[in-house]
Amino acid sequence: MRGILAIGSNGSGQLGIGHKEDVSVPKPAVFADGYPDQVTAVKAGGNHTLMLSSGRLYVAGDATSGACGLVSHHNTSNSLFWQLRTDNDDASLTKHVTIRLFAASWEASFVVQQDENGRATKVYSFGTGNKGELGVGELLFRSSQAQLIEAFPPSDLEVVDLAASVHHVVAVLSNGEVYGWGNGRKGQLGEPDGMVYSPRKICGIDFKVTRAVCGREFTYLLGEPVDGKHIILGSDKWNVRSSAPLAVPGWKDVGTSWGGVFVLQKDGKLLSWGRDDHGQLAPSGLPDLSQIAVGSEHVVCLTSEGDVVAWGWGEHGNCGPGTVNGDIRGRWNTIASAKYLPPTSKILAIGAGCATSWIFVGD
Repeated sequence: MRGILAIGSNGSGQLGIGHKEDVSVPKPAVFADGYPDQVTAVKAGGNHTLMLSSGRLYVAGDATSGACGLVSHHNTSNSLFWQLRTDNDDASLTKHVTIRLFAASWEASFVVQQDENGRATKVYSFGTGNKGELGVGELLFRSSQAQLIEAFPPSDLEVVDLAASVHHVVAVLSNGEVYGWGNGRKGQLGEPDGMVYSPRKICGIDFKVTRAVCGREFTYLLGEPVDGKHIILGSDKWNVRSSAPLAVPGWKDVGTSWGGVFVLQKDGKLLSWGRDDHGQLAPSGLPDLSQIAVGSEHVVCLTSEGDVVAWGWGEHGNCGPGTVNGDIRGRWNTIASAKYLPPTSKILAIGAGCATSWIFVGD
């Protein structure tokens, strides 16, 4: 058995399950051209979803913003996943290229394409970015056709990590420098505050950055796990900056909700701080975890025993059934388990988006 199961918000067909109704019980995602090779990651904007499989990108959801590339009415009306097409010549970013990294803001998408030398150097954006999210200057704020961000990254450097939130984007380069663009009014893109319409270096970081994740109005940057150096730029709403520990040595993975930070440690424990008005922070008594995925205001985790658990703001079904006033607070729901799969199958990975949750099953 292999496939992708989805639950949660689906008013724009962003779950790709063949209809546009929210679901709280996992349903299989459907692909217009047949199930692709193993899907390795999922990223989601406000009402669209991106999935990566063997260097190719698949999209579902609201295409009116341009964030799904060039689409036909047939694709959107059937609420399925289809392979990304970004220009009328059916060339760039489709069949003959490899996409290495990708991210999504509220109404835009971003990809880092491998160049002819196998290096991650071609950064494209498409969709709608009224606050500079497209990164291609002040004059262009909507495009269904992919736009190459010129002269970025700087010569001889590659993009090694890419992250986005509602209105800003951050790229980590191979030399440990970080660039960002979009809405920087809260300082989430460094100084000076304000809108940033093309990639700008974030200065003042005193360590080599290896990883970046973005909250709604903040950016979280980390160095090597051995010493756990980190920094949060931007708004301190929900005490997301002031309540951060001095360091996070031994981190394995990280994620951010719109208002919180989650750090999975190598020992399987989960560190969290920030917004908790819907039970978003890690409940006590969690089992050891092997993977985390953080959505807009909920968290999905894969336990070491093969269970997928979720908690937080779940009003659209993204945390499973049985919520109280739309929340799973101080506890967790088990939304899937390897115990109920055929002996030859297992849960490979998980994902989370804007009130959506994803489970990747394979042999």
